[in-house]
Amino acid sequence: MSDPRVAAVPVADSGEPLVDVRGTLLVDDRRADAIGAYAHLRRGVLDRLVHAQSLLPDGLRLLFVEGYRPPDLQRLYFEQYAGKLRAANPTWSDEQVHQATSRYVSPPEIAPHSAGAAVDLTLVDADGTELDMGTRVNANPEESDGACYTNSASISQQARTHQDLLAAALNAAGLINYGSEWWHWSYGCRYWALMTNQPAALYGPRAPH
Repeated sequence: MSDPRVAAVPVADSGEPLVDVRGTLLVDDRRADAIGAYAHLRRGVLDRLVHAQSLLPDGLRLLFVEGYRPPDLQRLYFEQYAGKLRAANPTWSDEQVHQATSRYVSPPEIAPHSAGAAVDLTLVDADGTELDMGTRVNANPEESDGACYTNSASISQQARTHQDLLAAALNAAGLINYGSEWWHWSYGCRYWALMTNQPAALYGPRAPH
């Protein structure tokens, strides 16, 4: 996300509303916030997730973990993680800290979550038990020794198979993955526009309503 080409993508916001996914998708509350922002997405993203779920093998479901993230919260996450990296690597320059932070937490000004365009999710079985995906959702590169990267060489074959099932459904529905986080998928954001050669993003950062 620190690539300047992402920030250079223009935004032609469609004006689609943020909608509550609860009641439509299975929602986990580990990232719940006081105003329920986490359970919202742009309408077009939710529609694509519903389609993706219909493409999964029988007995599997998407487990929604986090969607919309208000810009102030995104900024807090970015600064907190940058602080941890700076403390652990005191010789790094500000640019090195920013680039390393951006691998895991998007800069606030371009964050897909703050546009309601990104979702963190995983797979569960018919009993609601999370499948082995290689790491927990939101494991950072330091904690997981890089296993959080999509299809990391260090994860098991079973975890890779599960990631492939998730990717097949979401890609078919038009979402794209951010490669350093197997759980992070988006549609309509600047990163999506860059990776799919679109002239502009469909969704830009917005304040909560």
